[in-house]
Amino acid sequence: MQFTSNIFSPILADSQVMDYFFQSNFAGQVIVVILVIFSILAWGVMFCKYADLSTMEKSNNNTAQRLRKSSLIEVADSKSIEGAYARILKDAVSAWLRSGVGNSPEDRTARIAHIENTIERSLSRQIMFYNTKMTLLGTVISGAPFLGLLGTAWGVMDCFGSMSAQTSVTLQMLAPGVAGALLTTVAGLLVAIPSVFGYNFLTAKATELTIQTENFASLVADEIEMECRAMAKRDEQQPQQQAIPRATPTQQTSRPVMAQPEPRVQRPTPSEKIVNFTFDDDLDSPTLPRNFDD
Repeated sequence: MQFTSNIFSPILADSQVMDYFFQSNFAGQVIVVILVIFSILAWGVMFCKYADLSTMEKSNNNTAQRLRKSSLIEVADSKSIEGAYARILKDAVSAWLRSGVGNSPEDRTARIAHIENTIERSLSRQIMFYNTKMTLLGTVISGAPFLGLLGTAWGVMDCFGSMSAQTSVTLQMLAPGVAGALLTTVAGLLVAIPSVFGYNFLTAKATELTIQTENFASLVADEIEMECRAMAKRDEQQPQQQAIPRATPTQQTSRPVMAQPEPRVQRPTPSEKIVNFTFDDDLDSPTLPRNFDD
């Protein structure tokens, strides 16, 4: 604090900012105080938002690294993962396990549609977290210059109004009031300019995380669909129950004929390695990532 005061003390003394503040009218002083509060609020939002986005990115990378080493269900059952990727994965696997085990084409289509809808809803909720607090920062950016302009216009109006009753007006009489009025415009710009740079930086970071999360959700949907098709193909290749022919009197034996058991539908278990998860979409991929914007 002592170092900061040593830096800004010469600036405040040379520019006579405090003198300009006391020379402005009451409305200008109120507007300057409001702009100072807006400045503190904007800097706090920028620092907090950057910390939130950095934490989300770190959590997403942790989930992605675990998916490269384990199956979808194993990672979804883990309680140590968190973040947008983890929530989307948990919602997708939960919808997958409760969607039924029917092997008909209609059942598979309905199951995949249910999983995709669940992923899309979860993705929308996570994108909302990326954009929180940005509206407040944008409001400060838009409102601060207008508040400063309002204070300047009001101060100049009061300055000229107070001089209207005098027969002669000199520059020395007008200068203090005009300087105090212009202080609000300077304060508004000092609030808005850093906020613009912070807003653009945070918007670019949130957009990058949004695109990465959309790609992750598309890859999860593709991997689940591929596994569902692989399970259906394995079930079709299993030997079906054969019809038992009736024995003729010459073919009858004393040994009874046992009926073959019906084939069981296998469901994925957490210990089973389901897919080799990857984030790379190359040209040899059997399916393309989904576009959830359609």
